[in-house]
Amino acid sequence: MQRRTLLQAPLATAIAAPALAQGGAARTLRVVPQANLTSLDPVWTTAVVTRNHAFLVYDQLCAQDAQGEIKPQMVEGWVREEDGLAWTFTLRPGLRFHDGEPVRAQDCVASIRRWARRDPFAQVLWPAVAEVAALDDRRFRFRLHKPVPLLLLALGQTQFPCFVMPERIANTDAFQQIRDAIGSGPFRFVPGEWNPGQRAVWTKFDNYVPRQEPVDGLAGGRVPRLDRVEWTIISDPATAANAMVTGEQDYWEYPLHDLLPLLRRNREVVVQQRLLDGTYGICRFNQLQPPFNNLGVRRAVAMAVDQRDYLRAVAGNERDGWEACEGVFTCGTALANEAGSEILKTRNIDRARAALKEAGYAGEKVVLVAPGDYPQINALSLVTADLLTRMGMNLELVSTDWGTLVQRRVSKEPVERGGWSIIHTTSSGQSLALPVFHLFLRANGDNAWFGWPNDPEIERLRAAWIDSPDLPTQKRVAEALNRRAMEVLPYIPLGFYWQPSAWRRNVTGAFRAPATVFWNMAKG
Repeated sequence: MQRRTLLQAPLATAIAAPALAQGGAARTLRVVPQANLTSLDPVWTTAVVTRNHAFLVYDQLCAQDAQGEIKPQMVEGWVREEDGLAWTFTLRPGLRFHDGEPVRAQDCVASIRRWARRDPFAQVLWPAVAEVAALDDRRFRFRLHKPVPLLLLALGQTQFPCFVMPERIANTDAFQQIRDAIGSGPFRFVPGEWNPGQRAVWTKFDNYVPRQEPVDGLAGGRVPRLDRVEWTIISDPATAANAMVTGEQDYWEYPLHDLLPLLRRNREVVVQQRLLDGTYGICRFNQLQPPFNNLGVRRAVAMAVDQRDYLRAVAGNERDGWEACEGVFTCGTALANEAGSEILKTRNIDRARAALKEAGYAGEKVVLVAPGDYPQINALSLVTADLLTRMGMNLELVSTDWGTLVQRRVSKEPVERGGWSIIHTTSSGQSLALPVFHLFLRANGDNAWFGWPNDPEIERLRAAWIDSPDLPTQKRVAEALNRRAMEVLPYIPLGFYWQPSAWRRNVTGAFRAPATVFWNMAKG
């Protein structure tokens, strides 16, 4: 039986079935999330599912609107000194944390400091920061060694947001996970109903004070219009689709592309693109351990990659559903280029085998960890597994759940002691548009994202981009960055696909945004 036929079988009768009565669930949004929530700490992990949780629980000092402009969120505004060496921010009155305590400038300062230790953007800017300190309960100030025009963009970015936590929690070391999810956002996390692998629940925070402006991207009024948001982990896509068409679930964040035609046939289900950007696939090497500490081995794998195989594995032949993008910056944006990307145009398994032999590969074990409960990333992983097998590498494919992968990828140990060789992930196009928050392009060794590439030239070019006086200069630096990335391969870009979401027709307020958020949504 073909894979698509197999997935369709359980839905043959369900498509025409009537929706179940909502009853007491009228103000509860029942969600099938993209993955299992195993970490509550949006600083400790970059997992998007944790960021989605964080947008429910926490608030930001400032946020990006749909045009990418930074607008005040928790703050009333800011004042920049004429010399650019000081910025003073003032909090809106009446903000409170979920435990009833007021939000103070001291909480913001502690949250900024913790976030800055892990955020790639803040790491680049931080040498220019002399001090960030509270002036009183509502005001805090940045003092700078030199002007930092990108400070607002760093604080208000969507990729790795600076969420505000109580000072007592934010004082936790940035490399240690927090367990206490107390924020000041529109919803409260319910720890007693959290069962990783099965369920997570948030309830409306009645004391949340939204901004009065209409929501615009992630800026403006984050209004909680639901009493509860319930996430149910359903790892089988056919079961998730069946729950959507029968009304047992209200929202499916990342439906499997194979099932989109079936969902679209149901009049009570809406299938639309909510995310503003395409979803970019990433193949990441562990560069601390053999064999991928060997540049020649990394380059051999890159020679075998054909992005089209990866994208079809995820999105099939969905019309306008995917596109190759053989550079490190988001296609269609100002910095997009393919300088030096010839290696990704090789697409030849025989040449890859020859390059692998020339690199001196001696049969070292390659452990590829794949998330069986995350269909899109799993599909990317399986294409790479096939390539490595055909190249003659000693592959061990480990199939696990996404939560376990997120925990395992922090290990720097050899594969014999629980480490890993290759993982895959995805990222929004917005996250890859600029060098300052391009997570996978950081190459600062132990402080880089999992895989820990170390290349001083990439870091030098990143700093040069920040100091570039105009767009033509920035483009030249971006070309040099792309060329260098294709030489040393901190990761392999796999192109992008469009990932729609699905929701029941009685769900309203599902606006387009650069991230999946649930405020301003309601049920009819």
